[in-house]
Amino acid sequence: MRADHRTITLPTIALLALLFSLPLAADDNDHERARQALEAGEILPLGTIINKIERDYPGQILEVELEREDGRWIYEIKQLREGGSLVKMELDAADGTLLGIKGRDIAPAPKPEQMR
Repeated sequence: MRADHRTITLPTIALLALLFSLPLAADDNDHERARQALEAGEILPLGTIINKIERDYPGQILEVELEREDGRWIYEIKQLREGGSLVKMELDAADGTLLGIKGRDIAPAPKPEQMR
């Protein structure tokens, strides 16, 4: 039986991030560049990014990529939101700033002080 990569759960992703303390990368060279960027303080650990996404945009993370675009590290995240909508986000890997978001129902979760 073959596992479907889309069924990776958020706890699994978080565990991998904690075990390796590295962002996900496509190949060995990318992996090494990502590790060096993390050690140099150029990017935040994936676990930090996941915590921010969980807090602000609850849902199941389906895929995470770390890419270098125009000299800037970018985390690209695909997430399945409650109700079945797919959301794609780009975050600045250096500070976690949301650079872009596409999809339906993309409003962030209300902050606790807004729920009173």
